[in-house]
Amino acid sequence: MNEQAKQTCGDAPKEDEIAGLILSYLTEHPQAMDTVEGIAEWWVMRERARHEVETVMRVLRQLTERGLIEVCGDRERPCYRLKSGASD
Repeated sequence: MNEQAKQTCGDAPKEDEIAGLILSYLTEHPQAMDTVEGIAEWWVMRERARHEVETVMRVLRQLTERGLIEVCGDRERPCYRLKSGASD
C-alpha cells in the first residue's frame, strides 16, 4: 500500500467522526451556515465538548461510587474532589 493510501485509510475514522459531529450540529441548528474555519472552531469543537462532558459525567459517577472522590456543593452545580483517605 502506498503512503497516500495508508494516510487515507488512517483518516477515514476521523473523517467519519467529524462528519457525524457536523451532521449532529446541523440537525440541532438546521439554519446554520459558516465558513470552514467557523465550522471547525465552533461546530465541531462544540459537539466534541458535549460528548466529553457526557463521558466525564459517567467517569465521575463511577469514581464516586467507588469511594475515590466525593461530591460537595449544591445539586445544581456540584463540585468533585478527592475523598479524604482515598489516596492512602
